[in-house]
Amino acid sequence: MGESGQLGLVLDIEQIKRLLPHRAPFLFVERLEEIVPFESAIGHKAVSFNEPHFAGHFPNYSVMPGVLIVEAMAQTAGALIVHSMALQETPSVFFMGIDKARFRRPVVPGDMLRFPVKALQHRGPVWKFEGRAFAGDALCAEAEFSAMIRVNDAT
Repeated sequence: MGESGQLGLVLDIEQIKRLLPHRAPFLFVERLEEIVPFESAIGHKAVSFNEPHFAGHFPNYSVMPGVLIVEAMAQTAGALIVHSMALQETPSVFFMGIDKARFRRPVVPGDMLRFPVKALQHRGPVWKFEGRAFAGDALCAEAEFSAMIRVNDAT
């Protein structure tokens, strides 16, 4: 398949659940599209008022925690790579680092988040990505992050 061979492919929540071990309330990507295998994709999330973190962050002004926004970017990247690998089993994905994280605008219930992610480099099972989070056209957050993607039977 060519470099842009999967651009029309859209993965829904059930397909993403086959790629990632995360489940509610800690699965933060609901759709994956514009997939360029091993290179880039765009994830999406509808932010809802009834998500558990809003009960304490903050009760009088609900704001999605920045660390969860970065987690959503990382889940988007993990789903991209695991989908690209086309494995029979779900590998383990381990966060290794976060760099250059910046938070530009609060994310609140009702926002429709879009997470474009791009692979910057990889060596063996270790991948480095850049990601951004947008609500509409507004940049909410950006970061570089790295993860190890390991097939479960590997040592």
